[in-house]
Amino acid sequence: MNVKIFLRLCFLTFALIISLASCQLNSNNQSGVDIVVASKGFTEQDILSELLAQQIETTTNLKVERRRFTSALVTHNALIAGKIDAYVEYTGTAFTSILKQKVINDPKVVYDKLKQAYAQQFNLEVMKPLGFENTFAMIIRGADAKRYNIQTLSQAAEYTPQWRGGFGYEFVEREDGFPGLAKTYDFRFAKPPRLMDLGLIYRALLQKQVDMINGNSTDGQIARLGLVVLKDDKQYFPPYEAAPIVRQATLKKYPEVKKAIAQLSGKITADEMRQLNYLVEGELQDIKDVVREFRKSKGLALPKDNISNS
Repeated sequence: MNVKIFLRLCFLTFALIISLASCQLNSNNQSGVDIVVASKGFTEQDILSELLAQQIETTTNLKVERRRFTSALVTHNALIAGKIDAYVEYTGTAFTSILKQKVINDPKVVYDKLKQAYAQQFNLEVMKPLGFENTFAMIIRGADAKRYNIQTLSQAAEYTPQWRGGFGYEFVEREDGFPGLAKTYDFRFAKPPRLMDLGLIYRALLQKQVDMINGNSTDGQIARLGLVVLKDDKQYFPPYEAAPIVRQATLKKYPEVKKAIAQLSGKITADEMRQLNYLVEGELQDIKDVVREFRKSKGLALPKDNISNS
């Protein structure tokens, strides 16, 4: 083939690819989506993401898209990059993992410092908490807690040489995760902790593949499976209040979003969050239905028929 013809074909092919990409971009822009809310990729986050989405859709004329990520850092980066507009974060996670600050145990101090830093560094608005805290929970089987008469993490330290831990990837790497916890309580497991997907971690504990796991204090499985949360008697973990975080640019463009989300402040207790998690994980109810019923119980407006399923 003639070199000039070959180069011309390459150029045309490249132009066609660019054209298609441009059409796709224009199609996305014309899809009518105004706001994108995100989840960090586990049940509670999916519920909270849907809660934000329904709240915005029912109190404004904006169309909302849902997206799902896999961790706090990935979701945070998507937020500051403008790929999403809002998600619910836990104050302790943002303070220690994102801002890399040392643990502070006063919830109000953490919130105030976080709100100021996020505004100055990232142009993000940290809104008032939803009303519950979801702290890390170190969990063992109920039978083991009874057998060894263990109620606290300090008491558990005596038995860790006989146990194996099973922890999520993020928990092992975080500043407020396993490394600091092990140092604080002098945990010395027989083997290195087993790194696990959070979706499998409870099953591994029940099947005795591991003896201690990290979960969340609002997990629906805890009571349902007869498990025990060990008390953080040295107050290692910082406060983890659930708070919506929104791009300031989004609030400036759509002021009604701030008013909509503000109506959720203080609306969810820890027991209610635990029950919502259970309805989805234990009874396999659809998240949209669970959120719709919860909002109804709180006297909030019901979703419109045109909710985006993106």
